[in-house]
Amino acid sequence: MHVTDLLVRLYDLPVLDSEARVAASGVVIRRAIAPEIHVVLDWIGHHFHPAWVSEASKGMMQNPVTTWLAVRDGQLLGFACHDTTAKGFFGPTGVDEAARGQGIGEALLLATLRGMREAGYGYAIIGDPGPVAFYQKRLDAFPIPKSKPGIYAGMLRGVDDGPMP
Repeated sequence: MHVTDLLVRLYDLPVLDSEARVAASGVVIRRAIAPEIHVVLDWIGHHFHPAWVSEASKGMMQNPVTTWLAVRDGQLLGFACHDTTAKGFFGPTGVDEAARGQGIGEALLLATLRGMREAGYGYAIIGDPGPVAFYQKRLDAFPIPKSKPGIYAGMLRGVDDGPMP
């Protein structure tokens, strides 16, 4: 079910405790690099929806890469993308189920949004957001009127895709 898209002000991003907490736990948040494409896409395909593999693939092929990773001791824990389905859009993003609740998703979100700001964007769109309350609380994101069904309307789905997370 599609929820109204959200708008985020990139020139007014918060500083959150999660970034320092995540770094202190040994998690590095960084841009992916080209030689990792197969590893990253395989991991996303194993943990998340097949459509997210397609979007992350697009992020991996851009220069600079617009797919961000959370890595600890050589293990991929999460990812986030921007400018994949459309320019100015954040997402998809996901964290390994075993690593959730540690602030990794929030740290990925902020790193990716800062990357968007550095690329010259003043605002980001979160299309078809899952955790709306999370984005509203952390980022003061607000709904974009009349954005439903949004950019994903009419998207083709594979037979085995299942529902989007």
